[in-house]
Amino acid sequence: MSLYDIPLNTLTGEPTSLAAYEGKTVLLVNVASKCGLTPQYAGLERLQQQYGERGFTVLGVPCNQFAGQEPGSAEEIQTFCSTTYGVSFPLLEKADVNGPARHPLYAELTTAPDAAGEAGDITWNFEKFLISPKGEVAGRFRPRTEPEAAELVSAIEALLPA
Repeated sequence: MSLYDIPLNTLTGEPTSLAAYEGKTVLLVNVASKCGLTPQYAGLERLQQQYGERGFTVLGVPCNQFAGQEPGSAEEIQTFCSTTYGVSFPLLEKADVNGPARHPLYAELTTAPDAAGEAGDITWNFEKFLISPKGEVAGRFRPRTEPEAAELVSAIEALLPA
């Protein structure tokens, strides 16, 4: 199954899919509002601002599976992200990234290995998947990799379509 074929919903519940981003480089991140890594939202937004006009987008997927760190409603999540970090990038609806109720998107994404060659479950909030303009996983970056880390920025730049 292509990543583009997997049905998704926006944070507001509107149907969408990654096909809406075909031809763009996407950094897909499972996010949380009450995590020690939550300040990464600032770096993600800076990436969005820096590369957004060049065929790039960050796509956030709220997840409450790690220590209950994303307990809010869709409206609470949106308000937190926009008022606290000025988030302008799209957010999808809250989803499970591991376990029996794992979203089909993450069933596909977790087969991709990271730089150490390890695939499998998401380890924590803010795990990042870089998706090429052709809809292929081009990189997996673990939660502690800062959004503006050199290895992530160079991977994004190498995939920019414009």
